Amino acid sequence: MKKILNYLLGVSVLILVGCGDLQQPANETVVGGKIVVDLDGENIKNSLIEAKVPGVDANTTVYGYKAYKIPYSTTDEEGNTVAVSGLMVVPVGLPDVVNTTLGLSMVSDDHGTIFANEDAPAVLAGINNAPSGSSVVLTSLFGFVTLQPDYIGFGDSKDHYHPFVLKKSLANTTVDFIVAAKKFAADNKINLNGQLFITGYSEGGYAAMATLQKIEKEGKLQVTLAAPMAGPYAFDAMAMGVLSQPTLSVPSFMADVGYAYAISHDEDVASVINEPYASRLENLLDGTKAHTEIDAALTKVTTGANGLFNPQFVNNFFTDPNYWFKKAAQENNVHNWVPQTAVRLVHCKGDDVIPYAISELTQGTMSALGASNVVLVPVEETLGLPNLVGHGACGLLAYGVAGTIFAQTRKATVGY
Repeated sequence: MKKILNYLLGVSVLILVGCGDLQQPANETVVGGKIVVDLDGENIKNSLIEAKVPGVDANTTVYGYKAYKIPYSTTDEEGNTVAVSGLMVVPVGLPDVVNTTLGLSMVSDDHGTIFANEDAPAVLAGINNAPSGSSVVLTSLFGFVTLQPDYIGFGDSKDHYHPFVLKKSLANTTVDFIVAAKKFAADNKINLNGQLFITGYSEGGYAAMATLQKIEKEGKLQVTLAAPMAGPYAFDAMAMGVLSQPTLSVPSFMADVGYAYAISHDEDVASVINEPYASRLENLLDGTKAHTEIDAALTKVTTGANGLFNPQFVNNFFTDPNYWFKKAAQENNVHNWVPQTAVRLVHCKGDDVIPYAISELTQGTMSALGASNVVLVPVEETLGLPNLVGHGACGLLAYGVAGTIFAQTRKATVGY
């Protein structure tokens, strides 16, 4: 695990220095998508060595990757068909036996909360000439095919509102991308072995759990192992905790929840969010701004005359069990069911945005309902870290933990 931690530090440096100046091989023609990144492992490794990344030297195995933007269609919260996009990142440089005989294992990776369209996986890859950090971890260091849906509201569907922490459309978008990616692989002679792992961080952790629930309910796909990370799985408990506090740590996140839930349930945004903020949200959430800019335009006060949330909305949530948002929050819980797939809940104990207690509640609830293989994986203890780690800093570390779990499973089952 110490070696993995060094690698993750290296990935952080790689993201900071960027890959835009690396030599790109010539593009190739593909069926059903387009190539947006094509980098070999030596280029990546040399960049890491030049940056003096600890744990990376001439003997370190670093895989190259080809990243493909794939257009496909999915269904939104209202049941409408939406044209969307995603990024499929394929490792290059694995032993020949993997490509010819053993086949590649896939990881469906749902990204965390974003606001700017340029941060969507397929868009970001085209801008930076490299995929995001999580796919560098999962593909370049661990050798998995990584699937990253942009989500509704980003990429090819940037003109649609983003259904933030709404399980139906997040799961639809992810499952439909898995299906599209499998077809893309078959059409382009990318040899997959049938293994499918599921993960994601923050909103992506929630989306990953919703995806697993949808897959198990429908029975059309099979998941090898799921490792959702730091997601708000018990959404009603999370909402109760947020609305009980006098201030908001990240007001953009909470405003996005209020906005998306109001639109998807045909409610007036101003009945959820106080003015003048309600009228500003459409512009603030138009995909051109990062969360720091959005936060600066909002208040951190939770409710009241000068707060973010309408006081009547908050009062109804706590006092009326039939209030639309109360029922919607409960309907969007993803912690209270019984997965048949092995689940590893990866979470930092020091998380200051999505409390570790949410994962504890999820593990406890699922086990009490009869789940036999749902296990909590605290990141700090797993990596032997001396201090607790907050939500933002935990991301890459959590991906390293999840990637290691997936790689160990692949080694035990596929053999590499």
